[in-house]
Amino acid sequence: MSQSTFGKKFTVTTWGESHGKALGAVVDGVPAGLFLTEADIQVYLDRRKPGQSRYTTSRSEGDQVEILSGVFEGRTTGTPISLIVYNKDQRSQDYGNIAQTYRPGHADFGFDSKYGFRDYRGGGRSSGRETIGRVAAGAIAAKILKELGITLQTYTSSIGPVSCQGFHPEVIPENSFYMPDMVAAKKAVQYLEQCMRKNDSAGGVIECRINGVPAGIGDPVFGKLDAAFAQALMSIGAVKAVEVGGGVKVSSMKGSTDNDGFHMEDGKITKTTNHAGGILGGISDGGQILLRAHVKPTPSISQAQQTVTRTGENISIEIKGRHDPVIVPRAVVVVESMAAITLVDAMFSNMSARMDYVKDFYL
Repeated sequence: MSQSTFGKKFTVTTWGESHGKALGAVVDGVPAGLFLTEADIQVYLDRRKPGQSRYTTSRSEGDQVEILSGVFEGRTTGTPISLIVYNKDQRSQDYGNIAQTYRPGHADFGFDSKYGFRDYRGGGRSSGRETIGRVAAGAIAAKILKELGITLQTYTSSIGPVSCQGFHPEVIPENSFYMPDMVAAKKAVQYLEQCMRKNDSAGGVIECRINGVPAGIGDPVFGKLDAAFAQALMSIGAVKAVEVGGGVKVSSMKGSTDNDGFHMEDGKITKTTNHAGGILGGISDGGQILLRAHVKPTPSISQAQQTVTRTGENISIEIKGRHDPVIVPRAVVVVESMAAITLVDAMFSNMSARMDYVKDFYL
C-alpha cells in the first residue's frame, strides 16, 4: 500500500499526480447535515494555487474543485465526499531531461529504489500538487471546527534569515508571504530577490495557532495529540522539522521556567504561560495550541548540481521547468489543513473516551 490515507474516524485519502489528468481526495467520516458548497472549499484552494506572485511558480492552474459525491442540496449526507481538481497547464516536456536522472533534494532516487520506476513528470505523486487533496479536505475539517467554535490562524513566521519581530494578524493577507509583520515581509522580498538572481531558493517557518480547543483531546501513549500533529505536518513533502509550543528552546530551559503554572480565571482553570503549546501528556489542556513547521528550500533550482543517472553515470544537471523560489507562502494553507484534519479526527475519536459522553449522546 502507498499509505495515502490519513486518520481513523475522520479519514482523508488523496490521489493523483502533478501531470496526470486530475488530483483529488475522498473524505469519509463527515457527519450528515454540515452545510457545504464548492465555494467553501475553493477559498482554501485559492490560497495554495500557483501564479499568485512572482515568488510562486508561473504554472497557470485555476484549481477549480468539483464535489462528486457526499453532498445533496447543499448539505453533507454522511457518506464519503469525493473531490476532484483537473490539471489544466501541464508541460511535461520540461521534465524530459530528468527522466533518467536523480534530481538533488527530490524523491526521485527513493521512488526508483522502492517501486523500480517512477513518474518523472513534475515529481508525480511526490510533487507539491499532491497537497491539493489535503487542502480540499482541510477546508471541510476547518468548517467542522468552526461549528464547534474552534479557529485556526496560520502564517509565515520566517523566510530564510528574515523573522517576524511583531505579530499583527490583520496584515497577513496583505503581503505575498502571509507574514504578520510588514517590515519582515519587505525584508523577505529583498532576500528572495537575491536568491533568485543567483538561481537559488529559500526555506522558512510556518506557525499555526489553534484557539478554542477544549481540554481532554488526545490519548496518553501512542496516540498523543502532539504526536499526531507531528506526523501530519511531517507528511507534507517539504517539512523537515516540527515544534509544539516552546519546541527546541525548552531543551535549554530550566524546569522552573518551562513549567506552565495553573490558576483560576473566571471560574476556569487556565495557565500562566504556554510553553507546552496547549498540550500536556499528549492531551490538550484548553490553551492555545501552537505548532511550528520548518520548510526546506525549494529543491528545484537552475544552478548546476552534481548527481547521477539511473545507470550510475556522474553528471551535472540544471533543473528546468516552472518552480517556486520559496515554497513557504503556498504551504501555509497546507499546514493549516493538516492541522485541522488531525484535530477533527482526534475530537471524533474522543467522543467514546468517557461513559458520560456516550450516555449524553444516546440517552
